[in-house]
Amino acid sequence: MTPPAATLDALPLAASPAAARRPWPLLPECGLAALGLAAYGLFPSDLGLLTNICAMALFALSLNLVLGQAGIASIGHAALYGAGAYAAGLFAMHVSPEPLLGLAVGGLAGAAVALASGAVLLRSKGLTLVMLTIATSQILLEFANWARDITGGDDGLTGFSVAPLLGRFEFDFAGRTGYLYTLAVLVVAFLGLRKLVDSPFGLTARAIRLDAGRVEALGGRVYPHLLAVYAIGGLVAGLAGALTAQTTKVASLSMLDFQLSAGVLIMVVLGGTSRLAGAIMGTIAYMVIQHVASGLSPHHWLLVLGVLLVATMMALPGGLIQLVDMLRAGITAWWRRRGNGGSTP
Repeated sequence: MTPPAATLDALPLAASPAAARRPWPLLPECGLAALGLAAYGLFPSDLGLLTNICAMALFALSLNLVLGQAGIASIGHAALYGAGAYAAGLFAMHVSPEPLLGLAVGGLAGAAVALASGAVLLRSKGLTLVMLTIATSQILLEFANWARDITGGDDGLTGFSVAPLLGRFEFDFAGRTGYLYTLAVLVVAFLGLRKLVDSPFGLTARAIRLDAGRVEALGGRVYPHLLAVYAIGGLVAGLAGALTAQTTKVASLSMLDFQLSAGVLIMVVLGGTSRLAGAIMGTIAYMVIQHVASGLSPHHWLLVLGVLLVATMMALPGGLIQLVDMLRAGITAWWRRRGNGGSTP
């Protein structure tokens, strides 16, 4: 007899390290906030780049949730990002310039597109699923180009303004408010996604990625669960798009382009798909390398970027997050030797 679905929900709890056993449960978020504030003080003239890195890191987190945790192969994730950007821009132009409301609208737009498209594409698998995600992105891009009276077409959606954050903090030309605003959203979203991934919901998503057939045999509902994960990923991607639109005051067709989807996929793979922190590490590495390489060789920077990425992936097949694991293992080994009075087993 097939066990009830509740049985499946209880299984991951025994396999998951409880968050209560972690000595510093908020260490990743505190470290990210400290790194962001340090960058704010060290690079005051590059706040535009830093803001873009934070927004793209949030976008990469959404893809890591969908691909790395649930195994949903998507190369058209820009559809969700662009939907959030256009929704936030149109909301600011026609309804209200309040940034937090616009941020919420952008997130809901990303989730809505994910639900509508995921209801169809998640019924397929493998290469078919990959192609359908690309098709979704291209359909939205063509629609945004066709509805140029609303979206601005090739010129992009411009001419909207954003009110001061919390009624006090203006989005100044230097980008100080925009950067701190984007960083704060990134830290909060990272915390929420980590809690989600460590919950029975997240662990069930990982079980589906490993063996969907066995999850179904245990009474799990694979399709609704994947659709819920995809919708949450769309929500986070929509937030990222809304942040970009609000801080740059523009939403363009490039936010729906395949090149953006491919770029964020490289960021996730570069950082490592096994953990959410890998998405942030990959985004920082990719965008810093891109920024430096384009400055060194404006015409051939893609070659420089490609060589460095290939070398990194050959040395660290698990992504940059593997460096954290190696460092942790080294510190643990040193601590044990120190505790044993320097003797080795």
